[in-house]
Amino acid sequence: MVDEQQVMWLAPFEPRTIFALALNYADHAQELAAKSSAEQGSFLQAQRSEPVVFLKGANSVVGHRGLTRRPADGEFMHYECELAVVIGREGKRIARSRALDFVRGYTVANDYAIRNFLEPYYRPNLRVKSRDGGTALGPWLVDRDDIDDPMNLALRTEVNGRVVQEGHTGDMVHDVASLIEFLSSFMTLSPGDVILTGTPKGSVDVQPGDEVVCEVEGVGRLLNTLVADWPAATGRG
Repeated sequence: MVDEQQVMWLAPFEPRTIFALALNYADHAQELAAKSSAEQGSFLQAQRSEPVVFLKGANSVVGHRGLTRRPADGEFMHYECELAVVIGREGKRIARSRALDFVRGYTVANDYAIRNFLEPYYRPNLRVKSRDGGTALGPWLVDRDDIDDPMNLALRTEVNGRVVQEGHTGDMVHDVASLIEFLSSFMTLSPGDVILTGTPKGSVDVQPGDEVVCEVEGVGRLLNTLVADWPAATGRG
């Protein structure tokens, strides 16, 4: 038998379009609002009426036990423990009442953010959310029918064995079915598309050498390790 530490884990499915949600937990939105300007306050109010969604590059994905590099000029880098929803059937204009029928299953995501790269603070941009290896997915894909209610799951993050983040999917501003309905209202969802549903409050700066475990109840424990940035280019070939 091969030990899990002796193999390279890949993402448990091949991601197609990767959707990610900004501030989809009320407590995390309040956490940031406490540090925000009037402009961000207006944004938070608007966000409640319509999800704020952005796309991520496939290059950002690493699997369970993968390595994520902290950029040398990153001032505050933190984990984001999220329930990831994987689409299993093609659909367009999907009614909320039928939305979960289009789900293949669920996995855990850890979608890192570097706060001083965000422009402005609340709006994820390309070099934050599409960095190589910046999004861990895994450890496996749990079938839709094995999760009674995706809106009734506890989330937890540990850094070096210390609990630093706890939340519950029931606190999402926009629930899983509503997100599927919204996205499919203007674009076709296809098998392999994945929705990262946001993270609750509890942001702690992480450093190279830190071991981060994100756990979603009934889905799994996703382990990821921070390492130092790539060395500067030598200029050779």
